[in-house]
Amino acid sequence: MADSDLEKTEQPSQQRLDKAREEGQVARSRELTTFVMLLAGGAGLWFMGSAITQKLLKVLRDGLTLDKRMTYDPDFLLPHLHTLSNDALLALLPFLLLLLLAAIIAPMLLNGWLFTLQPLQPKFSKLNPIAGIGRMFSTHSLVELLKAIAKALVVGGVGAWAIWHNKDAVMLLMTQPLAAAIPQLGSLMWGCFIAIMGGMMLIAAVDVPFQLYEHNKKLMMTKEEVRQEAKESEGNPEVKGRIRRLQREMAQRRMMGEIPTADVVVTNPTHYSVALRYSETGMRAPIVVAKGMHLTAARIREIATENNIPILEAPPLARALFKHTELGDAIPEALYTAVAEVLAYVYQLRRYNKEGGPQPQQPGDLPVPAELDPANVLSPLPQA
Repeated sequence: MADSDLEKTEQPSQQRLDKAREEGQVARSRELTTFVMLLAGGAGLWFMGSAITQKLLKVLRDGLTLDKRMTYDPDFLLPHLHTLSNDALLALLPFLLLLLLAAIIAPMLLNGWLFTLQPLQPKFSKLNPIAGIGRMFSTHSLVELLKAIAKALVVGGVGAWAIWHNKDAVMLLMTQPLAAAIPQLGSLMWGCFIAIMGGMMLIAAVDVPFQLYEHNKKLMMTKEEVRQEAKESEGNPEVKGRIRRLQREMAQRRMMGEIPTADVVVTNPTHYSVALRYSETGMRAPIVVAKGMHLTAARIREIATENNIPILEAPPLARALFKHTELGDAIPEALYTAVAEVLAYVYQLRRYNKEGGPQPQQPGDLPVPAELDPANVLSPLPQA
């Protein structure tokens, strides 16, 4: 096999992508999730910070307020602490729910919703120390190390820059009253937060395309894999051929089972056989219940003989019916007159066999349109 067939040069097929997704293998960016979480947290503090602060201050005030009942009744202390804890939790609950929603939505931004237990299944191959060492020194691990260093530099650099740039304001905080120092500290923290968000957005913007590229590269296929997948999708030719053969055999058995219900078999006289059935109730025109050529035609005649079905030699009509009808089809309108003469002969023959009398004469020179007879046009069909 050529070396090019073993190289992963082909893009992953949709079938391979779907299978990987079922196994939980999709591109995910932790940096994107971190960025969305920070963004949601910042937005939550911006819009809900004042209300949360007021509620937490009330909890703090209630907790530091001395109540005589706690002095004389120790059983009152635990319920009081329980109430304070519930108040604090209720104050933080909207913010926590916002972070939970962001943690759920963030992974969906890249590859949509995915729930699978496949990654939780134990894989003993992960315990292979050699494979573990290989993963430690892989390109993916190197990129993760570079991202960790970049995040540390961003956070540390922003913090150092904020302190250095605002060192005078930071030192001044120690000399200011608490009421004035807290808003000033809040402004400094918001400035640092915005700078950190800018750095994280840059890291996420680089990480998302890289994760998509790595995921696609991991699922790349060799030419041999593409051929094998196409063969499996289309089905093995040998299996498909066997299925088609079995289907033909089943259809032929059903067709042969319909022959005893026919009224007449029209032949050519040896190449073709077409069995017709007609009922005055429920049928607009006679229908074809069986047809065949060569060996199948001979088998149709044998079954017709065994079941006392009349056999009529009418080569032009047999050729026309074989050419222009399928099983279960009504005969073409252009052949109504010819088939009517055939059926009239069959009914006369039945009466003769039942009651006697003059023997009916087989119809000859049936009115078959020349354009329907393959013998009058170029056709690969054999002629009698």
